[in-house]
Amino acid sequence: MQSAAAFVKGWLEARDVDVKGEMHNGRPVLTATVGAPSGPTVVFHGHLDVVPARPEQFEPRVSGDRLFGRGAYDMKGGLAAMMCAVTDLAGQDRVRVHFACVSDEESDEQTKRGSDYVVEQGFTGDFAITGEPTNLHIGVQAKGVLVVRVHVSGRSAHGSTPWLGDNAVLKAVDVFRGIESLPFTRESSELFDRPSISLGRIMGGDAVNRVPDTCAIDLDIRYLPGQDPEEILAAIGNQQDSTVTKVFHREPIVVEREEPYVQILAEAVCSITPLRESIAVGRDGTSDVISFLNAGMPGVEFGPSGDGHHGPEEWVSIESLALYRRSLVEFVNLIPQRTRKLELKIA
Repeated sequence: MQSAAAFVKGWLEARDVDVKGEMHNGRPVLTATVGAPSGPTVVFHGHLDVVPARPEQFEPRVSGDRLFGRGAYDMKGGLAAMMCAVTDLAGQDRVRVHFACVSDEESDEQTKRGSDYVVEQGFTGDFAITGEPTNLHIGVQAKGVLVVRVHVSGRSAHGSTPWLGDNAVLKAVDVFRGIESLPFTRESSELFDRPSISLGRIMGGDAVNRVPDTCAIDLDIRYLPGQDPEEILAAIGNQQDSTVTKVFHREPIVVEREEPYVQILAEAVCSITPLRESIAVGRDGTSDVISFLNAGMPGVEFGPSGDGHHGPEEWVSIESLALYRRSLVEFVNLIPQRTRKLELKIA
């Protein structure tokens, strides 16, 4: 992580962009500002950290237009293109551009997150873009995240007579199946077919020859905008012989499609890419853009094309990285023209 942060800082500084490097909660945070000293302000935001992977996934390889490797799509490809866009925009003097790079976006840490710290340090403005992968579409909504630990109780017995016990691990699987069938899991919205529930970890048993009497399962629940996380928690807590603890929570992301900066970004994307409708995309995952929304500024997820993030064959389209860079630059260049028109309409 430190080496990656040092590379980002050094690359930008070699191109005359002053970068401030700090440590927050033991991880690097990088910030920079280019362009106008005041006026319309946008934030380009990204993250360095990635999820675990097999060793060979950290050896990048290229096949045609695809760059394979852990983090290529989520989101070092987008981060690299953002860095290029920042240098492209350093010479213009009509829009202020903040660049913020954190190292804990993939963490399940509830507090002291790098993006919250960036906001606290004043790196805010009129609009934020986080470079999460969206296939060059604009993510105006994202599901909320509710991570819970469900403790299931059973009864121990000797491993040679399992029928005398009540296996908590097997019960935990049944509890999970019951949670999967709760009413909230069958709801849908305009941009989402349904919520999702992933069983990410299961912990139970202390000896192979003893029927486990306790088991804990960690669930990653992605719920829809408009659903109540407290009601979801209550429904899960009603499962037999189990208790539930909230581990991590992030609200859904909702930005109005008519928001002026969303419209300007859509215009820029459609002028650079083959896309002709680049709004109204719902994201199953979430992102740190919620830190900016909570600070009162609109923001979206917008990133390059690819597939396989968090999986064994993660890749990003090399061509889309160039289109992404150009779209960011065009977006910033359009802002003075479009915001001026908006001001005239209001007047």
